[in-house]
Amino acid sequence: MSWELDFINEENFYTHVQATIGKYGEKLQSFDLKRFNKNIVDPIKLIFDKSVYRSSWDEIISNEIFRQRDKSNNNDIGYFHQTIFQYIANCHVPDNGHSGGWDVIYENPQGVILPDGSKVSKIYVEMKNKHNTMNSASSGKTFIKMQNQLLKDDDCACFLVEAIAKSSQNVKWEPKVDGQKMGHKLIRRVSLDQFYALVTGQQDAFYQMCMTLPKVIEKAVSKLDTSTIPNDTVFEEIIIDAEKKEAYSGDIAIAMAIYLLGFSSYLGFDNTLSQ
Repeated sequence: MSWELDFINEENFYTHVQATIGKYGEKLQSFDLKRFNKNIVDPIKLIFDKSVYRSSWDEIISNEIFRQRDKSNNNDIGYFHQTIFQYIANCHVPDNGHSGGWDVIYENPQGVILPDGSKVSKIYVEMKNKHNTMNSASSGKTFIKMQNQLLKDDDCACFLVEAIAKSSQNVKWEPKVDGQKMGHKLIRRVSLDQFYALVTGQQDAFYQMCMTLPKVIEKAVSKLDTSTIPNDTVFEEIIIDAEKKEAYSGDIAIAMAIYLLGFSSYLGFDNTLSQ
């Protein structure tokens, strides 16, 4: 099959997907009961979830394992969204803490035309995974950072690029700073698709990347060592613990085994350890 992306070659794209999968690291390791309860799960939540969602114990445990894996995956996907630009022409992805701490710097000697008609030769990017990940304090800090960059360089613009924005957009960013609404025409809030379009010159570049991504991920995953495939044993271990509770049976025995994950030293529960 011919390669369909004009703005990044197949080898670089595959390399980047491989590197992103590699970031998953220890999250690919199997979960046993000890790892599952490392930060102490909330047994009450698990009991509610099972009943309210009409799920089996196996499903609830699997969902909790997925949640624990998933909560740190956003950083890995942030790596994917940011670092891919090192392979796209005129883009630079600085090392952490370098070049002012910007996530991406795009430079075009021919100039970049912004929606309001302004023309600049360089764009400094702060990239976020999702539109609602910044509180007012971090928004204010980011806006001030962008203001300072404009003071140092009058031939640039600063973008807050959001992978998951509310809508496709390239608009003036107007956050509140110290309680006051602020704004500057060269400080903009931009969805990821619009940023792809700007730096590649191809309106549907992000769409084309998304359409290519699944088969490249599948290819990269198929080459992983089988030892990286998780073999989670949490539910089996809970069943074994439940079977040891001779004073209980069925769902109550499993519920007790789950309660003891968080409440083994709590009054009343401590007595069940010997039962």
